[in-house]
Amino acid sequence: MNRQAQAAVLFLTGGAILHAGLTDLYLRYVKAGLRPLLLAAGVVLIATAIATVWYERRDRRNRAQREVHPHREPGIAWLMTLPLLALVLVAPPALGSYSAMRTGTALQKQPWGFADLPEGDTVRLSLVDYAGRAAYDHGRSLDNRRIRTAGFLAVGSDGTPYLVRMALSCCAADAQPVKIGLTGHTPTVLRPDTWLEVTGTYTEKRTKDPVNEGVIPFLNVTEAKPIKAPRDPYDESWNG
Repeated sequence: MNRQAQAAVLFLTGGAILHAGLTDLYLRYVKAGLRPLLLAAGVVLIATAIATVWYERRDRRNRAQREVHPHREPGIAWLMTLPLLALVLVAPPALGSYSAMRTGTALQKQPWGFADLPEGDTVRLSLVDYAGRAAYDHGRSLDNRRIRTAGFLAVGSDGTPYLVRMALSCCAADAQPVKIGLTGHTPTVLRPDTWLEVTGTYTEKRTKDPVNEGVIPFLNVTEAKPIKAPRDPYDESWNG
């Protein structure tokens, strides 16, 4: 690949990274906290591309003065820019129920502790927080409280509905699901990947994930309603 093609690939890569980092597109690839590093990487790659073009033009002038003809590289090298254009033009879907039901739950290690819940009859918790308290705190902090949480719907092979959030350690490649089973007044129509906000109470019911034998606690649902998918489809509050 000649320097022009190298510069084009560097520039498009940097531009694609900047485009992703300046929009919500980057949330489909990495956790939100990595945004500054993405932006910095994009700037460095674009600066490198500009420097490459400058050095190439300087070398051309030097070769012209010496009457040396440069070797032409095959034009097929420019095809390497096509995947980069796809990155800019096509936003990949977030991982959903298909991946969730084929990956073992991330809820396998007990968290260090649980913060006190705020006052009020109904408490809004992340799905990861509820799952950890239900599985490892034996519901002590959840007794006599109405819990409101949200996630996307997945359905087990036996028809059991689950509410899921995909938890990230770093990026989408290492995403693992945290699942809670739904019992009680569950939706009559179960459409996988539908985002739901559910309200309910703690129940001692639990099961084992058939993929990795991890704990899947349940929530006794009193109300469920569909909601719009959140800006960040991944839940990064889980630290394994």
